[in-house]
Amino acid sequence: QRQLVESGGGLVENGGSLTLACTASGFTLDYYGVGWFRQAPGADRERISCIGSSLSGTSYADSVKGRFTISRDNAKNTIYLQMIDLKTEDTGIYYCAAGLASLAYSCLDSYEFWGQGTQVTVSS
Repeated sequence: QRQLVESGGGLVENGGSLTLACTASGFTLDYYGVGWFRQAPGADRERISCIGSSLSGTSYADSVKGRFTISRDNAKNTIYLQMIDLKTEDTGIYYCAAGLASLAYSCLDSYEFWGQGTQVTVSS
């Protein structure tokens, strides 16, 4: 069964840090691009960061650029999202999603597999 599972969410104070993990089972992420998304209370789902193949690189939304870092560990079949200097507006449910990688773009138009989400809450 092909699944993505997010982990690492939790409660953190303003200015703190968290690292989220997205681990795939039932398939390998070697040939997949992965996107991180979040949905804040009362807001639309927002694409935060994407990682493609070794050729297409990474991408970040302006709201998180300089604070979040996406990375890949193929040996662990896992994508990470390192988050520092967290703000209250970063609060939301964070999802990872995977689709076959593009040769040209880090972000995909659509993703086939989605995780269940992990809650990130930043307190003031």
